[in-house]
Amino acid sequence: MKQGRELTLEQDGPLWRGRFAAMASPCECLVRGVSEGLAREMAECVAQEAWRIEKKFSRYRDDNLLAAINAGDEQWVAVDEETVRLLDFAEHCWQLSDGAFDITSGVLRRAWRFDGSDQIPESGQVEALLPLVGWGKVEREAGKIRLQKGMELDLGGIGKEYAVDSAFQLAGKLSDADLLVNFGGDLVARAASTPWQVGMEGTARPMVGQLQFTSGALATSGDSRRFLLRDGIRYSHVLDPRSGWPVANAPRAVTVFGQQCTQAGLLSTLALLQGEAAENLLQEAGVHYWIQWGDDAPAIG
Repeated sequence: MKQGRELTLEQDGPLWRGRFAAMASPCECLVRGVSEGLAREMAECVAQEAWRIEKKFSRYRDDNLLAAINAGDEQWVAVDEETVRLLDFAEHCWQLSDGAFDITSGVLRRAWRFDGSDQIPESGQVEALLPLVGWGKVEREAGKIRLQKGMELDLGGIGKEYAVDSAFQLAGKLSDADLLVNFGGDLVARAASTPWQVGMEGTARPMVGQLQFTSGALATSGDSRRFLLRDGIRYSHVLDPRSGWPVANAPRAVTVFGQQCTQAGLLSTLALLQGEAAENLLQEAGVHYWIQWGDDAPAIG
């Protein structure tokens, strides 16, 4: 999915806000107490890194490395060090979740269309795709990867959080000023003294609370915008790759506070995949979290 490469910069007192679009999300870079020139340089650094990662790993393109891997037709495809690190992390997630987090599960979208309608696929459609799902079927050797025919990788479950952390690190090297990087609600920030204030969105309310912090990251996983509804039953877009069907009794949304966006994103996704046991995982992890089960106020831990 190609998006316009436009960055705007606005000032509000000591705060500079750079805005752009990437990864199908509104993105921003906030910097406090610097010159306009430095603010623009930092915002452009963030935007360029987001666009670079999107171009390289988006599954909506047919001209990038991910497309080459998915079109490999059972041939080995060379991968660089950055891709190896992402694949290693994806394997770590797969192991931690006992196979519930699987970047080969994107092929299931051929059967599922989470557009708010009541169009549930036939069981046979889902079962026909299951042979193409399973990280354990992926072959890897040093600097290369091979997929079985028909299989695909989809890095959407980790790509945005990775981009947030990467862009934050690069921009942070330009200045020690207060900095916040936010890609569609997944964010990481630092501040020397004055905390950042971040609003917490709910499924039925535009705002359910605020969080103040000087260092850390937030990531959210949920189905508030992607779901199916039939006979009063809501089908979440969070699919269990082992069955090909939505996770039963999953929360509507899980937000986790951590030190890195990738860490927070991993925990929020793993919690969602636990279904009704989501809160148990978060409590065992010992993290701060917000979990929304319906339209009621979120549970906070």
